[in-house]
Parts: sequence; structure tokens; C-alpha cells
Amino acid sequence: MYRNGNFAAVDVGSTKVCTLVGEVVAEGEMRIVGVGISPTAGMNRGMVENIQQATESILNSVEKAEKSSGTRIVSAQVSISGSHINSMINRAVVAIPGRNRPIGPEDVGRVLDAAETVSIPSDRQVLHVIPRYFVVDGQEHVSDPAGMHGQRLDVETLIVTGSVSAIQNLTKCVEGAGVQVEDLVLSPLASAEAVLEEEEKRQGVVLADIGGGTTGVCVFAEGTPFHTTILPVGGYHLTHDLVAGIRAPFDAAEEAKTLYGHAMPSTIDAEEMVEIDTFGADRRKSVSRRRLTEILQARVEEILEMIYMDVRRAGYDELLAAGLVLTGGSANLAGMDVLAEQVLRMPARIGVPRGLYGLSDILANPAYATSVGLLHWGLNQTQPNGRGHGVSQKAHGPSWGWLRSIGRWFKFLLPE
Repeated sequence: MYRNGNFAAVDVGSTKVCTLVGEVVAEGEMRIVGVGISPTAGMNRGMVENIQQATESILNSVEKAEKSSGTRIVSAQVSISGSHINSMINRAVVAIPGRNRPIGPEDVGRVLDAAETVSIPSDRQVLHVIPRYFVVDGQEHVSDPAGMHGQRLDVETLIVTGSVSAIQNLTKCVEGAGVQVEDLVLSPLASAEAVLEEEEKRQGVVLADIGGGTTGVCVFAEGTPFHTTILPVGGYHLTHDLVAGIRAPFDAAEEAKTLYGHAMPSTIDAEEMVEIDTFGADRRKSVSRRRLTEILQARVEEILEMIYMDVRRAGYDELLAAGLVLTGGSANLAGMDVLAEQVLRMPARIGVPRGLYGLSDILANPAYATSVGLLHWGLNQTQPNGRGHGVSQKAHGPSWGWLRSIGRWFKFLLPE
């Protein structure tokens, strides 16, 4: 949260950094008042590989959002991704003192703190402790035990952990851009806030956030997350396959994917040709559009099968009555939801951020699901009666981001 009670979010992806500023206009509703989008440098598959480049990318995005909103961003919800992310289930129990005293928020806090005490390697850090359900004196699946009477309170939680070094590197980049990290939020959990319906979460659904370098997977059932992971594959691999298949430069292959790509080759006329910049003496060549889509289909099928196999290994493949929701920038590929239904034999749809107001035209796109979801996450965390998400931990070392922050503060105040 930052000045005037509004919220900021910084989504640091493999291909873009998106900073949003949201203003609370009504209970549970938010208006977008600032947007800043810049290309990402120094990131690879969701992880920092060049501190200076990544910091500058974040700084450019933040400054654009500040100019757009006319407000100085002090702190923000920040997304985190990468194949270093792991999740596990842990259970904890505490005694409730006094027979006549109802369970209070402090008791809920104690049992969540107990659940966080889990044996993990020293090079890993707890990011989230998310309650799946509570048990009060043997009564299972209690969603909110506050106010109930009981002598024993159990909780089953989803514990999300990440690499300490990866967390520290990302935090250093954001704070180096003059923004304090309020919470680090796992990308697919944030995306779920923006695109999933409550009924889908209750009946069982898998969210697949297919970004540029990674695919975030999160399984929901009974209204809460049951499993999450990050797969090291994304839209970059679709483009790279085109580079090899049609022998074109990466930028030309990316443009061809955007303009002519489709996940269902059977819908493309076999005679249709498209002009694409390629390698060789003849820089501009005609390429069969169906051939192009066949290359994309093969990789999309592989990604879909990886998603399903991950869910199946976790043991939740029988819980998905609501099927699959695809989001992220690569979900913009035409026909992906239809192919998903054919390959996985379950309902599938494209998840687009909902309930947007203000500067929202550009954000009504699967590519910005995480960015919008981060704002909702921050709003829910601060509401007294909101849906709490659990405990978020950040591996903060000595922070010098305040120096950059002071410099940007004066720059913001002085007219250009």
C-alpha cells in the first residue's frame, strides 16, 4: 500500500514488467489509475540473471505508472515465479485455553504460526502459509473458526517455499528501483484472484498461467489452493520452435506467432501463405501458415500435457470438475482453449481479468492477469473481514533502496 490508502503492484515477468496503481472506490472494488509497462531485461525464466538490467526495467515501469497516476509509489505487492518454487501440505494444532472463551483471531494466528514451523533446507524460504481448512474439536472443514467454541484447533495449510537467493535477488532489484516490497506473491496465486470464479474454486479447477518463460500451475478445490508449482516452459519456447522451424530471426518469429499463430492447424486453409522475415539472402519469404500453426500446436500440446502430468503426480486430477483456466500472455494464442479441451478432455476457457475500472482497456487481456491479481491480493490482505491468504515472508537483507527512493521522490516533485 502507498499514499492515500491506494495500492500498487509490480509484476516482474520474463518478458515485461507491469506496474499498476489501484484506487479503492467501493468495498471490494478497485479503479486502475496508473499503468506502467516496460520490456524486461535481466530476467530468465522468472529469475534474476542480471541485477542492474532487471532493476532498470523495474524502475522504468514504476516511473511510467507514477506519471500515469500522478502519485508517488512507496511500496507494492510484487510477483515471484521461477522453477525454484515448491509447495507442500503441512498440518498444525494448538490448544484453546479456557472452556468458556471462543476462538479468537490470536488463536488462528498461533495455529498458522505453528504450521509455518516446517522442516525445510537452510537455502529455502517460506513465502506463503495458506490455510486450506480448520478443524475444531474434530469438526472438519471449518472455513473460519473465529467465534466458535472448542478446546483444540487444527489447520491444514499449503506451504509455498522458494530459493533464498532467488527471493533476495528479486527483492534487491525492486528495492533498488526505490519501491519497498510489501509482499512477494506467487504469480499463479495472484492470477487466480483476477480470473477465477468462486464456483470454479469450489468445484475444482486448475489454473495455468502461461507466461513468457514459465508456466504457473495452481489447483483449487473446496474454495482453496491445494497445489501449486512453476514449470520451466512458456511462450518463449513457442517462439523458439518457430525460429528453428521456419528459420526466422526471433523477433520475426514472435511477430509471426502473434499475427498468424493458431493452436488448431485444421482450421487454417492449407493453401494460405504469409510473408515473414527469414534468414538467408532472401530476407522476405512466403511460408505456409498451416505449417507455422503445426509447429505451435506441437509445443502447446506438450505444455498442456506437462500441466496435466504435474496435477496428476500431485494426486488432484480427479478433482477438476471445472476443468482448466488458461491465462498469461501465451493464452492469447487463438484456439488454445479448444485444443486444451481436445487434448485433456476437460472443460477449458481463457481467463481474462474481471471487474476492471478506470484505465482498464489495455488490462482486459490474459497477459495482465497477475498484475491485476496482485492489486486484489493487496486489497484482500488489508480488509479486516476479507479473505486472508495466510502469512507472507520476505527474505530482506540490508536495504539501500531508500536512497533511490529519496532521489525518485525529488524527481517526482520537481517539474520537468
